[in-house]
Amino acid sequence: MAFVFALGLVVLVLSVAASVRIGTTDVGFAELGRVLGTRLGLAVEPLPRLVDSLLWDLRIPRVLMAALVGACLAMCGAALQAVTRNALADPYLLGISSGASTGAVVVVVLGIGAGSVGVTGGAFVGAGVSFALLMFLLRRSGLDSARIVLTGVVVGQLFAAITSLVLMASGDADTTRAITYWLLGSMASARWDGVLVCAVACVVGLVVLWLYAIALDGFSFGADTAASLGINVRATRIVLLVVTALLTAVAVATVGAIGFVGLIVPHAVRFLAGPLHRVLIPLSALVGAIFLVWTDAVARVAFAPQEIPVGVVTALLGVPLFLLILRRRGEL
Repeated sequence: MAFVFALGLVVLVLSVAASVRIGTTDVGFAELGRVLGTRLGLAVEPLPRLVDSLLWDLRIPRVLMAALVGACLAMCGAALQAVTRNALADPYLLGISSGASTGAVVVVVLGIGAGSVGVTGGAFVGAGVSFALLMFLLRRSGLDSARIVLTGVVVGQLFAAITSLVLMASGDADTTRAITYWLLGSMASARWDGVLVCAVACVVGLVVLWLYAIALDGFSFGADTAASLGINVRATRIVLLVVTALLTAVAVATVGAIGFVGLIVPHAVRFLAGPLHRVLIPLSALVGAIFLVWTDAVARVAFAPQEIPVGVVTALLGVPLFLLILRRRGEL
């Protein structure tokens, strides 16, 4: 299995390097090497300022953000599918995406903050409010799978309705268009500060979820099985819900809602590598990162010079891939 992880890391690095080259203006590996060499203080000839800025300020953070968001969403999907014992669970099951969307819409409509920074902050606050509401509604329950799923759906629908209401009340076609584009997910606004925040969240989330791998294995067979392994079911579920909610909030607040990554990647990895979460969690992170790096590259060049939201590409690719996985598993 160590070989599989090593191979995955190599594929991810090569994918990132190749994706950085792809765009309306193609650049070579030599230019990429010169940019990195300049930042590392090596004796290389600097690129022209425009090309250097294109790579260092736009392309590289964008591709790294795609890898990090893909990893976050895939890990969350794998964890939530175990916690809820629901094969259709994904990172947006808890209503976090809808809450983030409401926060972003309110910021844009009211003109709060400055550009993408204000939208990101509003989305993160909205995600936090939606999760707080979810936990408030679940406070007297046993946090069983059915209650988590149903309450998450209710919270998501509530904030989706609020988002629609605010958009309709604004009556601004340009605002509606901008928000709709953001809701479908885009890496275009990725910058180094966002990459740093997402990287910290991704690493911390990966470590925590991996440490809870045995608990996730137990949850896959039900709460009674988890309890028989000596796991405090309620406390563990709270920890896992908080971690997945934070990872989802960071991802959605940074790049918008990108569907299907957290749904299909864990299923694909589980089909290939088995159900043990000490393998499933890190391998899902690797595959999710690779998947989103390439779907973002497709989003940039498929209809160049017009860029399409990456969420559209993940949905178009995700539907047939999910159907193929179900067919291979004999469930379709």
